[in-house]
Amino acid sequence: MRFNTISRESNLPLIECIADHLRTLGVPLRLSWDDSRRKANLFATLGEGKPGGVILSGHTDTVPWDGQAWTVDPLGADLRTVAGEPRLYGRGSADMKGFIGLVVAQTQAFLDADLPHALHYAFSYDEEVGCFGAQTLLADLAEAGLPKAALPRLCIVGEPTSMVPAIAHKGVARWRCCVKGRAAHSSQTHIAVNAIEAAARLVAGLADMADDFAARGPRYAGFEVPWTTAAVGVIEGGIADNVVPEDCRFHYEFRALPGTDVAALQRRVEDHAASLVPAMQAVDAATGIRFETLCAVPPFQAALDDPAVRLAQQLAGTDRTTLVGFGTEAGLFQSAGIASVVCGPGSITQAHQADEYVSLAQLAQAEAFLQALARHR
Repeated sequence: MRFNTISRESNLPLIECIADHLRTLGVPLRLSWDDSRRKANLFATLGEGKPGGVILSGHTDTVPWDGQAWTVDPLGADLRTVAGEPRLYGRGSADMKGFIGLVVAQTQAFLDADLPHALHYAFSYDEEVGCFGAQTLLADLAEAGLPKAALPRLCIVGEPTSMVPAIAHKGVARWRCCVKGRAAHSSQTHIAVNAIEAAARLVAGLADMADDFAARGPRYAGFEVPWTTAAVGVIEGGIADNVVPEDCRFHYEFRALPGTDVAALQRRVEDHAASLVPAMQAVDAATGIRFETLCAVPPFQAALDDPAVRLAQQLAGTDRTTLVGFGTEAGLFQSAGIASVVCGPGSITQAHQADEYVSLAQLAQAEAFLQALARHR
C-alpha cells in the first residue's frame, strides 16, 4: 500500500516487488505492458503444467486523493482501532491492495498445498480509468497460445464485496464529446457558433435520458440503483466572458444494466448531435461535433449455479450472493470464456474516500477464504 500507484503514475515498482518475491519462490510469470512501458500487468502461475484452475484477480492502480480531507497518510498503511474495530488505513486498502497483499502472502502456502490444479495471479494496471490493463493481459494470454487444458477455468475478482460473492454488476461506457464552434466577439453572435451552447443542448439531452431511465426504464432488482444511469462528469470550454466560445468538451457515461444495448443509447446521443450540426454549419462549414470513446467496461452477470459462484460461496462459507453497482474486470474475464465471480474484503463505501480503510476482520475473512482455496480439491 505504500507504493504510489495512482492511475496517472507508474505501477512498475509494485509489480517488480511482487515479481521479485514470486521469482524467489520459483513461480513462473509473465509481464504485459502498456504502450509507454510505464505500466505492466503481472500474470503468474502456481503449478505450471497442471490443469487450468483458478485466477485470483486484482488491479494495482488506485484513485487519487487530491483535495480530500485525509487525517492519516494516504500511503501510510496505518493500523488504528476505531470504535473497537481494528482497521488498516490508506489509499487502496479496500480497493484493492488488501486483497492483493493477502494473495501474495499466501503464495508459499499455496505451493506447499500441492494443488491438483493450477492457480494464477492476474494483477493489472489502469482498472480505475477503464479496465485497460486487463484487456492487454487477456490479449497477451491469447497470443501466448496456451494449451486448452492449461487455460484458466474460473476467476475470482477480489473487489470489495464484504466477502459476499457478487454475481452481477453494470457495464460502464464513457465518451468525450468535442464541439467545434466559431469564435467571435460576444457582441457579434450572429456570425458565431457557440460551442458551449451546442454542448449544453447535448448535456440537457443526456439529463433527459437519465430521467427517462429512472422513470420508465427496465429494472434489475438487487442493485442499489436498479436502472441504467447517465451522467456528465467533466466539461470544459470558453476563454473569456466577451468571446463566443469556439470549443467545448465534455465527458459522459452510461452505467448500463446487464443486457442493455449501450450502442443504441450512444446512437441516440449522436443523432441528437447530428440534428444540431446543420444550423452550426450554416454559419461556418468548419464547425461540427465529434465523439471519442474513453472506455467500454462490459457488464457482468453470472448464474447462481455458475461454477465460479459455487466455489466462492463454498470458500466463503455462505449461501448468500449480492449485486454491486461498480464496474470490475469480471465481465472481461467472462467474455474471454472464464467463469467469474467478484468476492473480496472491505466495502465499496470506504473505497475512493478520504481515510479509506479495510477492517482487520474483513482481511481475516479473506485470508480464511484463501486458506480454504489451498485446501480445495
